[in-house]
Amino acid sequence: MSTDSALRYEAALKVTGSAVFEVEVPVAGMLHAALVETPISCGDVVSVDATPASTLPGFAAMVSHGEAEALQPSAATALIRERAIHFAGQPVALVTASTWLEARLAAGAIRIVTRARPAVTGMAQALEKAFAPAAVGRFAAESQRGDKYTFHEALNPHLTSGAVGRYAFSKFGKKVAFLTADYAYGHEMVRGFLEVGKAFNIEVLGDIRHPIGTSDFSTLLPRLQAMKPDILCIINFGRDQQIALKQATDFGIKKTTQIIVPVLSHASRVAAGPQAFEGVIGGCSFYWGIEDKFASTKAFNEAFRKMYDGKLPTDYGALGYGGVRTVLSAVKNAGSVDTDKVIAAVEELKYDYYKGPQYYRKCDHQSVQSVLVIKSKKDMKNESDVFEVISTDEPNEANLRTCAKLGHKA
Repeated sequence: MSTDSALRYEAALKVTGSAVFEVEVPVAGMLHAALVETPISCGDVVSVDATPASTLPGFAAMVSHGEAEALQPSAATALIRERAIHFAGQPVALVTASTWLEARLAAGAIRIVTRARPAVTGMAQALEKAFAPAAVGRFAAESQRGDKYTFHEALNPHLTSGAVGRYAFSKFGKKVAFLTADYAYGHEMVRGFLEVGKAFNIEVLGDIRHPIGTSDFSTLLPRLQAMKPDILCIINFGRDQQIALKQATDFGIKKTTQIIVPVLSHASRVAAGPQAFEGVIGGCSFYWGIEDKFASTKAFNEAFRKMYDGKLPTDYGALGYGGVRTVLSAVKNAGSVDTDKVIAAVEELKYDYYKGPQYYRKCDHQSVQSVLVIKSKKDMKNESDVFEVISTDEPNEANLRTCAKLGHKA
């Protein structure tokens, strides 16, 4: 590797301020644009008047919701096509002029009349008053979760937290503490655990949250340990999970508390090693060891071994296989690659490709499937023998959030 710096021919021009950038190159007839932003955070645009701006030097044109409706939907016009105001500073018009400064001055002169509405500050309010915007970028928008083009082969937070929670809350006690990654993954998992916990009358001792990418939990784990929980739910993923479990082991938390996680992945278990994960209970969608229960699993394992030098499939390997095979099966059944025909064929599938029976729920295209509750092993028969299946939630739509709660009309 060379230690010599690469010669940057443009460096002198840049540091002396004499470099010419693309935006500075004049083009005949080129106009500059500036956005007109709304001063309120929630309401409706009543009118947009360009009269004051039209007399300014260089003004060329203005596009607001009235004119944008006649334009091809695009990312540039997505928000200004609407009268509805969703946030302060939302673009409601676009002004063009001969120069950038003239465009900015013209945008400032546009007269906007708005009608304010009470702001929506909670998820419950938003779901109750959900509506479809005119467009999102180039595509028609959907206000409900899930759309006709998307099928979800993987587990979702409600499925996995429900399965793990039902097992753990019935066996290890009612006093529960949470260590939660402070983003959507963590929030959704906590909601799932709390929902299933109602049936067991669990007592939540605390929920300490941490940012994604945390590398030191030494100030958080003693606080959780002091709560003396029967169960500690560590709700994060990947590197965060590996570090948290290693440090929880070092603090001796496992001696008095059962640690559970919503998702135990083969990749994380292998990366962190057996000691960090020893005794930890979690959920997963697939484990090669269920081949004694399902012929489809055994056939999948054997085919995988032949193709990959005797290796066994992991959870995510099986997920990828299942997702691709459902699409290919649907194309075959439909006898066509026409999108609508393939969608209809996928919706009709009742399949058992690698882990037992599955099908897609109609309203949101979530795969209705089993959830394996697994426990990490210390003593392994081979490099893939990292988990023990201790319980199974069989496929049941009752284990999913209802279609109505997800915003789908009956």
